[in-house]
Amino acid sequence: MSINRRRLLALCRKESLQIVRDPSSILVAFIMPVVLLVVMGYAINLDVDHLRLGVWRADGGAPAIRFEQALRGSTALEVHGGASKEALLGSLERGEIRGLLVIDEGFSRALAGQGGSAPRIALLTDGSEPNTANFVTNYVQGIWQGWLLGEGKPQSQPVELRTRAWFNPALVSRNFLVPGSIAVVMTIIGALLTSLVVAREWERGTMEALLATPVTKAELLLSKLLPYYGLGIAAMLICLLFSVAVMGVPWRGSLISLFVLTSLFLGSALGLGLFLSTVMRSQFNAAQAALTAAFLPAMMLSGFVFEIASMPPLLRAITHLIPARYFASSLQTLYQAGNVLSILLVNGLCLLLLAAFWLILTARKTRRTLE
Repeated sequence: MSINRRRLLALCRKESLQIVRDPSSILVAFIMPVVLLVVMGYAINLDVDHLRLGVWRADGGAPAIRFEQALRGSTALEVHGGASKEALLGSLERGEIRGLLVIDEGFSRALAGQGGSAPRIALLTDGSEPNTANFVTNYVQGIWQGWLLGEGKPQSQPVELRTRAWFNPALVSRNFLVPGSIAVVMTIIGALLTSLVVAREWERGTMEALLATPVTKAELLLSKLLPYYGLGIAAMLICLLFSVAVMGVPWRGSLISLFVLTSLFLGSALGLGLFLSTVMRSQFNAAQAALTAAFLPAMMLSGFVFEIASMPPLLRAITHLIPARYFASSLQTLYQAGNVLSILLVNGLCLLLLAAFWLILTARKTRRTLE
């Protein structure tokens, strides 16, 4: 397909003027990224702290008091007392506390080796929220083991285990979730930006005028893609600056890698939106279809919230067709680890293939006729 540079520049200028005159495009490209990033970056949080734990201490000995003080000194737990054990059980049933720790009588004597049995404590957790129950259990077990060491009563453990987290030493979930959120945000923005352009031409009757000119199919499609590609790159820069400067997410990759991967990803996202706009010819229907086809797969199947390896085999296979999967993985790598070429090259190749698929499909569906 031949491309006349002068006609292409004229069409791109026309589309750019349309963007300037249409506040919705500016809103989608510059305001929506910040709003969605704030909502998704702060609302989705896998870090659990200030867990409400009820403590009923039936033992008045000094060791039992010190253990309760160790629990109260934890920043992860919010310890609550009660008038009775039954009252605390009622709080657990109502969801007012997430766990109840019972320190039985004889705890101090058993700890001193006088009772002939091991110290008895019981932890009851709210199993209606399994993840939270696991967090409560792990926190209490960690405090218990640390307290025993402080009391000079280490548990028999022949090997000392030391753990270290690479790339995200503080284990802050936001550092992992924000890059994935950016992939979802860019999916929505890319699909929305182009889902309206061709449909708008049909609804306003200007497509007939374009078809009456010697404009080729390639020039028409490129004029619809290039201006919105520029908006997509600007939206990505806004997300990068906001995530690093405002949200405090560390950045360890290179801007060149980010630019290349974003360009490949926008090829698939913009291609999807343009395909829907070409097929439906209705702005409302195209926008609704873009949100459904872009947001839901990117949110559920990209792996930034739900681990892909834990999905059923059929869903794992479907995720290979989702561009956001590769873009989210690339962004998480660039933010947390840097330029890991073994990951970025594979993701870039997959994004290139998906971009080619959507752009070629859109070109095949584009006709220079009114039918």
